[in-house]
Amino acid sequence: MYSDPVVALRRRGNFVAPFTFCMAELPVSMARFSDSRALSALELLAGSCIVIGHNVFRVLPNEVPILVLLGLISFRLRGGGWSALPFRRPDSWGRVFLIALAAAALRILLGAVVESLAARIWPPIVAPEGAAAIAGSLPVALKWLGIVWTWAAFGEEFGYRGYLLARAADLGRGSTAAYFGGMVFVAVLFGLGHFYKGPAGVVDSTVAGLVLGATFLVSRRNLWACVLAHGFIDTFGLIALYFGWAT
Repeated sequence: MYSDPVVALRRRGNFVAPFTFCMAELPVSMARFSDSRALSALELLAGSCIVIGHNVFRVLPNEVPILVLLGLISFRLRGGGWSALPFRRPDSWGRVFLIALAAAALRILLGAVVESLAARIWPPIVAPEGAAAIAGSLPVALKWLGIVWTWAAFGEEFGYRGYLLARAADLGRGSTAAYFGGMVFVAVLFGLGHFYKGPAGVVDSTVAGLVLGATFLVSRRNLWACVLAHGFIDTFGLIALYFGWAT
């Protein structure tokens, strides 16, 4: 035992100093890991398994709330604040609105083409459960309208284009090519996310994912354009079902 605490600390310095150094380096190491491509790959793999696990194998809960939660945690830890989320205020809401409107029109047009071509190979696209009740029923249509603009437009776009696409682009260090590659990969996942629609529906939803992914890139990675476009697309579908223009 040492009577002088100063002497004791000096004598034990060889043990204390390395420990103190390691503790000081720990936050730096964690920060590096949180920004690493390895972590991005793990997140992307986990997200893909969640999408396929629910929609294809039906062994997991719905992927949308899970992806939203994972995305919020990921952006918060990586970006250091909620400002890292892709919901930034655009320089021009008018520009975002026009991009979203054009994307919705393109998606609806391509959807008609894909459905016509796919009908030659596969059975017709299966509509969501309960969609038949929309025809002529304003209360049902309004209920679905609320689902469209929250669960689908906001939830799916944040989960797929906002979160998974960002993690996919991380693998290529955020380059333009990485974002294009990520857009295609996430579009395929989005198609599988609509597995219940059948083969024709998966192809149709993959095309929709490509359009929405392109919307994200054209709008300079502002997710509001995707949310609006998705909402416009599904709202048009609801109107068509309500008035009996589509089945």
